[in-house]
Amino acid sequence: MTLKQTLEVIDIIDNGFVTGADVAKIFEGFEFVETNVQTVNGEKGSTDFIKIIIRGTEGKLVGGNSRTMGIVGRLGGIGARPSRIGMVSDADGAVAAVSAALKLAEMSTKGDRLKGDVVITTHICPDAPTEPHYPVDFMGSPVDILTMNRHEITSDVDAILSIDTTKGNVIFNHKGIAISPTVKEGYILKFSPDLVRILSMTTGINPVTFAITTQDITPYGNDVYHVNSILQPAVATDVPVVGVAITTESAVPGCGTGASHEVDIAQAARYVIEVAKEFTGGTAEFYDAPEFEHLVNLYGSMKHLQTLGNKYEEK
Repeated sequence: MTLKQTLEVIDIIDNGFVTGADVAKIFEGFEFVETNVQTVNGEKGSTDFIKIIIRGTEGKLVGGNSRTMGIVGRLGGIGARPSRIGMVSDADGAVAAVSAALKLAEMSTKGDRLKGDVVITTHICPDAPTEPHYPVDFMGSPVDILTMNRHEITSDVDAILSIDTTKGNVIFNHKGIAISPTVKEGYILKFSPDLVRILSMTTGINPVTFAITTQDITPYGNDVYHVNSILQPAVATDVPVVGVAITTESAVPGCGTGASHEVDIAQAARYVIEVAKEFTGGTAEFYDAPEFEHLVNLYGSMKHLQTLGNKYEEK
């Protein structure tokens, strides 16, 4: 299970002095794991992007053909110091992603390596800015969303799960986790039956999903409302992306402290691990490829929704 790993990761991340290097140290000594940390400066400070790769038994990194799973821990920052003391709710995406990586790393030493490679990315910033948002304040970030995507979305993955705290709204009224429809190349596709099945299996309840709008799959910076950044990875890649939202019944600010629920974070980590097992093993799909091709033939490309739009492209 993943609760133990989640508690260990929270203990490290809930620290005003934590760095990406501190997180990378968790993975020292694992034979099939490699990490990379890069500090990036922005207009509002700096953050440490971390990439964790767990090599599979038949993955591309060893010359195999198994697919690669991408897991992104999406957030603005893990803390809002000095205006807020402690780990903020927005940190849940990073905690879940790193916890999943730690569990996969430990599994790799116990005879339970996945077939394909898994690439986990997120960033560590204990003193990110906050920003106003309806109905509750969000966390900002020291770097812009395009910079995040450049460091968190890699070209070597075949599908992406984007984990994000999605509590700052009055629409999704469930405490736990929920998944989005699949997004690919500007299309919002139907829910993946495989991912819905795995969700129900791992949570032990009927599957909980959440709705997204066209606005949510367009890039930040185009002056339209986004529920949050959970589907922003979809603007930077052509592979299918599904959001894994950590949700609550009430609206919780992303910059709120004391608002992270360990069991819910562990549930998200457990879910993405199970999806990674099946996706890299070839028993789960994110979308119906022939149907997607048929959609494009009928209605054309929707890739313009992955851009900032005509007004901004003309500048």
